[in-house]
Amino acid sequence: MLSTRNTGSFAGIKVLITAGPTREAIDPVRFISNHSTGKMGYAIAEEFCDRGAEVTLISGPVQVITQNPAIRVVPVTSAAQMYLACCQHFAENDIIVLSAAVADYTPKYVASQKIKKKDAQFSIELVKTVDIAAELGTRKQPGQRMIGFALETENELENATKKLYAKNLDMIVLNSLQDPGAGFGYDTNRITILNRDGLIKSFELKDKKEVASDIVNSIELPVLEQKEQYIFLS
Repeated sequence: MLSTRNTGSFAGIKVLITAGPTREAIDPVRFISNHSTGKMGYAIAEEFCDRGAEVTLISGPVQVITQNPAIRVVPVTSAAQMYLACCQHFAENDIIVLSAAVADYTPKYVASQKIKKKDAQFSIELVKTVDIAAELGTRKQPGQRMIGFALETENELENATKKLYAKNLDMIVLNSLQDPGAGFGYDTNRITILNRDGLIKSFELKDKKEVASDIVNSIELPVLEQKEQYIFLS
């Protein structure tokens, strides 16, 4: 799977990134979502592209616009659409970065017409969405690397470590809503990176562009070493 971008440390490598929130419809005008802006995922996509990778960015509904025309953006809305897009592009990519904040639950029934205020006393039955990281983890092939994200509010390292192994990830990026200036809606973030070798590295609060560089740096060395061991997917 050789890239048309032939310069940079990730030249010849294809990268799939998910970013932003999903929206789960209640009726034609209402939905369930979260506060994700997509800024972190878009910054990671830009960083990979700047280093020569061929980048596909599967994006939920965001206000962010990529500045790099070489990045292929696949717009989606719901968790189900994001899952289908990931399945469509997964096999052709060497690195998969799952930074999207995908809804864990979606309404079981969606009203075909707007629910009127006079009928506002209603309840919503929710069902689980597909765990995209876990599903893709079962499909991972030799030579592919998967990086996940964990946003936690308690027992951060313990919960992130469980996700790392349960979803067959190679690395997980942890950030906590307990850290001022980190999480949804900010231009900054503070992360801790965990990998399957037991390495845990924490970083200071930084601009998300700098955080993206730290994340890609953490992926870069193992991938460059791996280039010598595997022929990348074709």
